[in-house]
Amino acid sequence: MEADKVLDCKGLNCPMPIVKTKKAIEEMESGQVLRVEATDKGSKSDIAAFAERTGHELLESREEGGVFIFYLRKK
Repeated sequence: MEADKVLDCKGLNCPMPIVKTKKAIEEMESGQVLRVEATDKGSKSDIAAFAERTGHELLESREEGGVFIFYLRKK
């Protein structure tokens, strides 16, 4: 999947992946896609809850070798 912006949150603990995701998505245009890479296990539920709460679309969520990868489309 193509992303307009990639955010590296690997090695960061809660709440930093969400803080950085919120800041990054605020700087994007509506319809653009943000790829977030995180190693914090809590980010799996945090990113899903963030998308639901803010109205952004969680397009994909997967794990590759201990790295959680999320694709969010800005509303």
